[in-house]
Amino acid sequence: MTWLSRTCFSLALATAAHAGIVSGEFELIGSNEATVMRQKDYSGVVVWLEPVGGPAPLAQRRSYTINQKNKRFTPHVLVVPIGSELNLPNGDPIFHNAFSTFSGQPFDTGLYPPGSTQKVVLRRSGVVRIFCNIHSNMSAVVVVTPTPWFALTGKDGRFTINDAPAGEYQLRVWHERSTDASLKLLERRVRIGDSATALGRFSLSEAGHVGSPHKNKFGKDYPVDEKVYPGGVN
Repeated sequence: MTWLSRTCFSLALATAAHAGIVSGEFELIGSNEATVMRQKDYSGVVVWLEPVGGPAPLAQRRSYTINQKNKRFTPHVLVVPIGSELNLPNGDPIFHNAFSTFSGQPFDTGLYPPGSTQKVVLRRSGVVRIFCNIHSNMSAVVVVTPTPWFALTGKDGRFTINDAPAGEYQLRVWHERSTDASLKLLERRVRIGDSATALGRFSLSEAGHVGSPHKNKFGKDYPVDEKVYPGGVN
């Protein structure tokens, strides 16, 4: 192999290795959260690419898991494509009842015992906020995207989307503590070519976020006193 052919071959491999890779970084500003202000934790920002001019191909169905342990949903934020199966295992020695009444996809697993699992197929795009009907402090969010090209920021705020074909896309952003107006400001057209696309640094505001208690699955306030359910105290 000649020097020229080796060089061309190496360049081709380098281009192929970076094609379809979109990366960037978020910082959260205007936050009242201690983890953000003191620890610079910029995790939990969801980004995805929607192709301009037509729908995205359906992703291959996969299973994802949100665990219930120590009266917590883990992870708190999850991003999945349409058609994914969500597993909700109960790893506590007590009963749980996961539910969502939000437009992303309402569901109700009913009361189920320790060591068992309930499953939900997420058939619509949107934001699915999940709670437990017994424990008011438990919450999680699943962002169901209409595209297979998505990412979730880590604590350092960085994200990488892989395998997006060359073309033009609309970048969408979601974060639990940001207003719709703040999120809309960061949307943009992105053109992906034959090399890696670096989008740089985004500043996402949490100003204006006001947390509020949620209701149980019946739309009522949670009782102040603990209830005893089959298998133990909640």
